[in-house]
Amino acid sequence: MTYLLLVFGLALLVAGGEGFVRGAVAIARRLGVSSLLIGLTLVGFGTSLPELVTSVQAALDGAPGIAVGNVVGSNIANILLILGVTAVIYPVAVDRGVLRRDGAVLVIAALAALAIVLIGTLGRTAGVVLVVMLIAYVIYSYIADRKGQAFAGMREEVEATGGHQPITVSILLVIGGLGLTIFGARLLVSSAVEIATALGVSETVIGLTVVAVGTSLPELVTSVVAALRRHTDIALGNIIGSNIFNVLFILGVTALVQPIPVPDEIIRLDIWVMLAATALLLVFAYSGRQIVRWEGSAFLVAYLGYVGWLALGA
Repeated sequence: MTYLLLVFGLALLVAGGEGFVRGAVAIARRLGVSSLLIGLTLVGFGTSLPELVTSVQAALDGAPGIAVGNVVGSNIANILLILGVTAVIYPVAVDRGVLRRDGAVLVIAALAALAIVLIGTLGRTAGVVLVVMLIAYVIYSYIADRKGQAFAGMREEVEATGGHQPITVSILLVIGGLGLTIFGARLLVSSAVEIATALGVSETVIGLTVVAVGTSLPELVTSVVAALRRHTDIALGNIIGSNIFNVLFILGVTALVQPIPVPDEIIRLDIWVMLAATALLLVFAYSGRQIVRWEGSAFLVAYLGYVGWLALGA
């Protein structure tokens, strides 16, 4: 029964996040907000909503392994699993404009996560710093785009969500999506903790694997569909943007809501895997105009090796 609740919680997270994004984008369009601003704020927030609610709920429930492991594990899965699968299906185009701007911010966010992990506590001071960095990133991206450096990925994602629906439907989607996400997060966290306890596995391992991949399902489904339709040009920008939001937004807000200690397992291994995956992503992206199939295969092999190592340790 606990496993069914875990799966049900994941399904609610995915459905809730999707409903929230569609409703929020439709309302913003009705209010005359630009597609760019929607992409930088509502879509970025909405696609990170499952991770955010899950991490905050885990922190409030006294499960720091899931709260921090969810973010670190999601960033690892985004690069090694999601981008790997996408590149294997069809080579991922590299947008040099997005890479030059957002690649540097990705490195800064990864180093900020490393600093927090090495300190050993996700406190409110760190939360304030991360949220301020996020605000600066959004402003910077907006200004850069206005100067001609296109934030194409977000714009195309916004167009895909559509905005031609009655305002009442949009409002219901926002409220319903948020409610489903919160309820799904509660089910996910409680069932994950129960499973970890029953199996004798740490909450951190569950957070790094099951919870992290589960909350990244929207990105996985979107990327696979894009690859099947040969529209991988937005995949890299969306993965980079998601990883930036995960660190600056989710860790930042979680710290402001409930300061928590960083589990030792993440200090010893997982933060370094995240940094290595980030470095590998940038090397592959800068080495050519595409992330080709063999590079995607290398991502997948690395992810399987990482998960296998966690399983052996568990």
